Amino acid sequence: MEQTKSTFDVLSAINVNDKVEKKSNLTYLSWAWAWSETKKAFPDAYYEVLSDPNTKKPYFYDEYLGYMVMTEVVINNEMLEMWLPVMDGANKAMLAQSYTYSTRYGEKTVEAATMFDINKTLMRCLVKNLA
Repeated sequence: MEQTKSTFDVLSAINVNDKVEKKSNLTYLSWAWAWSETKKAFPDAYYEVLSDPNTKKPYFYDEYLGYMVMTEVVINNEMLEMWLPVMDGANKAMLAQSYTYSTRYGEKTVEAATMFDINKTLMRCLVKNLA
């Protein structure tokens, strides 16, 4: 009797090594490539960007903690939810206004989040979810 592979087994067998991109000290996988590979393996897969039920916006916001985005991926009727904060290049939470913080190298500024930052984070969240 042949046993079918699990969703995890199928997706984790995909070699991503030649598709990763480097930015500073971080490694990224293109959301478009990751989603394409998922759809090749599971044509019925779909994802959804979760919205704040109060604002209907594709992010959640707390004035002290910053922005958070969430996605859901459904493959073979299995739903997985993932979340990711909107961060700058130094992994600092982005807020509605810019702010500064001190380091041993001096003052650093975190710029205010933009829709571009939120969109990038949504796609990173999708890749995190697929991973």
